[in-house]
Amino acid sequence: MATPDDRRYTDQHEWALVQGTDGTATVVRVGITDHAQDALGDIVFVQLPAVGDEVGPGTPIGEVESTKSVSDVYAPVAGVVAAVNETLNDAPETINADPYGAGWLVEISVIGEGGDPTGALLDADAYQALVDAS
Repeated sequence: MATPDDRRYTDQHEWALVQGTDGTATVVRVGITDHAQDALGDIVFVQLPAVGDEVGPGTPIGEVESTKSVSDVYAPVAGVVAAVNETLNDAPETINADPYGAGWLVEISVIGEGGDPTGALLDADAYQALVDAS
């Protein structure tokens, strides 16, 4: 399983990647990990929040449904949903094919005092250790 070291991870199997700033906020792209998509199997439906929704860390922001089960997706950071991946409406299987690229779920705009809003999340090594231990 791939675990890119350019992003941070949650123990709920989401990844967060800082995209940059849009002037006053830091934009964080969010998706589910390769491990999560593999465990789910063939993804057939994705429910995502609306642009403008406020989200908090650890709160559900959507669902990913596969042929096996339905899993909640949780926000790794607090902020406002700035974008959703509309491609997933017609092609949810994109998450299976490219979970760290074209299969991203949402972008969250985080207003703050600077710094990395994903800094408190797991790094790639810590996330891989979590997966290996399960």
